[in-house]
Amino acid sequence: MSIRFASAASAVALAACFATPAFAGDADAAIVGPAAETEIEISVSDTSAGTPALAPINLAEATGQEEAAPDLTVSGSATLVTDYRFRGVSQSDEGMAIQGGVTLSHTSGFYFGAWGSNLAGWGTFGGANMELDLFTGYKLPIGEGTLDAGLTWYMYPSGASETDFAELYLKLSGTAGPVGLTATVAYAPSQEALGNWDPVGPAVDPGDKEDNLYLAGDAAYGIPDLPVTLKAHIGYSDGNPGLGPNGTSVAPTGTYFDWLLGIDVVPTPGLTLSAAYVDTDISESEADLLRPNFATLDGNSISDATVVFSVTASF
Repeated sequence: MSIRFASAASAVALAACFATPAFAGDADAAIVGPAAETEIEISVSDTSAGTPALAPINLAEATGQEEAAPDLTVSGSATLVTDYRFRGVSQSDEGMAIQGGVTLSHTSGFYFGAWGSNLAGWGTFGGANMELDLFTGYKLPIGEGTLDAGLTWYMYPSGASETDFAELYLKLSGTAGPVGLTATVAYAPSQEALGNWDPVGPAVDPGDKEDNLYLAGDAAYGIPDLPVTLKAHIGYSDGNPGLGPNGTSVAPTGTYFDWLLGIDVVPTPGLTLSAAYVDTDISESEADLLRPNFATLDGNSISDATVVFSVTASF
């Protein structure tokens, strides 16, 4: 890891300059608080002269039975997206995907949940056509910001077992004036799913185990008086430069950058319309070395620039 962290130093500095809370595949489910308590208004007809109208009465407060906020809250979302991009690389062969997730959060800061999406569907990911992520973590306030530490288990049901892997993550979020910032470090320890089983070259090493490092910075700016948020993301991957045990890799060219510029519009609470320009610095010649795995059915690279549109309903 000495070479890896040396090469990643510049990316850390860059992530510190950029930094909305991330992706999901890096995407977190929005945490929604308990419903606001209901007030019952009681009024008196003004037919009786001189009788003043009664002010609204909160029955819970009047009877001393006001309910405390629940210790556990459930939030979730469902998304239709034109292309599932994970760290800049398409996981759905540049086709549409349906995604959904649910999160259970405790007032102590602990949370856990699940998120899923359909995948490419022509033999990658060990034959799986679905990704299912299980995650757990803990959030705590740090000064004016929030520290979020957790673990994600990436699963590919009905696929080869070697494709599943675990990744630790640490996120620090806060604000700088009107801009929300998040810095992320994600590290997957050495595992067979990340191994260099089928590298670009003559050597083949079944059973090999490799690790993976991902650094990211996200920024979000909400336009005043408008339901619009502008967002930016930059990420750096450092891992296995080969195809892994089943024609896949978290970092398909070893090291690369990905970035995103986007906009979120919330026309009504619980509904978000998004558009984002997504790209990587993976060259066509690098992608060509990984074909046919690293390509759509018609041979196009799955890491080239694209504009992704999505609709998300959340609760």
